[in-house]
Amino acid sequence: MKITKITPHIVGVGIRNQLIVKVETDEGLFGWGESGLSGRENAVIGAIRHYADFLTGRDPFRIGALWQEMYRSQYFEGGRVLTAAIAALDIAFHDIKGKALGVPVYELLGGRQRNHVPTFATTAAPPGPEMIDQAKLLVDAGWEAIRLVPSGQGNADIFDPRTHIPITADWCIRAREALGSAVVLGIDWHHRLSVAEAASFCQKLPPGTLDFLEEPIRDEAPGAYRALRRMTEIPFAIGEEFSSKWQFLPYIEEDLHQFNRIDVCNVGGLTEAMKVAGWSEAHYVDLMPHNPLGPICTAAPVHFAAAVPNFSYLETRASPVEAAVLGFDDDDLFPVRPRLEGAHYPIGTAPGLGIEVDEAVIPHRPPVRSEPPHLRRTDGSHTNW
Repeated sequence: MKITKITPHIVGVGIRNQLIVKVETDEGLFGWGESGLSGRENAVIGAIRHYADFLTGRDPFRIGALWQEMYRSQYFEGGRVLTAAIAALDIAFHDIKGKALGVPVYELLGGRQRNHVPTFATTAAPPGPEMIDQAKLLVDAGWEAIRLVPSGQGNADIFDPRTHIPITADWCIRAREALGSAVVLGIDWHHRLSVAEAASFCQKLPPGTLDFLEEPIRDEAPGAYRALRRMTEIPFAIGEEFSSKWQFLPYIEEDLHQFNRIDVCNVGGLTEAMKVAGWSEAHYVDLMPHNPLGPICTAAPVHFAAAVPNFSYLETRASPVEAAVLGFDDDDLFPVRPRLEGAHYPIGTAPGLGIEVDEAVIPHRPPVRSEPPHLRRTDGSHTNW
């Protein structure tokens, strides 16, 4: 079997674009992959086209060798753009191999270890009574793990941490009181805080308020997380920005985080994700994969979650609270896709990823303008989105 064609497509779905990639072969089989580097899809397409120049004619079954060649075939190794491109292709190669062998992708990863994939859902409302009402709705619908959003998350222009920290802390306390102790409760600060600001937030919370603190600060400096680790006992959930096993190295080896937010569609695909999973298992770090994009980016971590032992929850943005807000109306484009059953994804038996794409719909899904917010603080300085 040989690769004959690699075609990337940017499709607009709801408020975001999805970069999906079709890999075709000379035996009529094809596979689908997706990149997770949202907002910079054109950069990833450029990398995919570079890779397509030498991947055409290659055997898609040699997934590990192709991964190494893609990663090591340039002087400047790695980086999020390159590994997001590698991820899309790697996932498509797994899809092709699963279809050719007549087995689901998780069988290529060691076989199924669980009967379904639990998820966590996120409230859509800012801190306040509606947020708590939404959390209760999710609990009633079967979710045992819920993520809250901080105050100021929906502001497209201004974000000043010191304004939003006390509001968020107060409503986290109220949410815990309203939901009880059994619910796993976390919050995602989207790396908008400094070490001092994150510590201040944590110090405003009674013990047991939160079960995980997600992305409180940026990840470039592990030493910053070491400092924050000394200031709070709340478990950290980080890693969605990491683009290789090497970027995970200090966090895993130094036990800096407890939940690994690995993104299969950014880290380099299933090949790299499985290596990070084994390393995480050796350090008792649980996997909580990042998953805010399309059905292919959902299918890949569903298979990943099925095959690894150290798994907690997969992110879903398809809960009854968020689906309407995000506008993920893509059933026509993806007629066969993973679908929630209550608060979990079932583990299918279809060969490959278990995804079907109606390519006739692609021309009717043009890219949408999807530039991330360029946030400023109240003094006019730029800050993180």
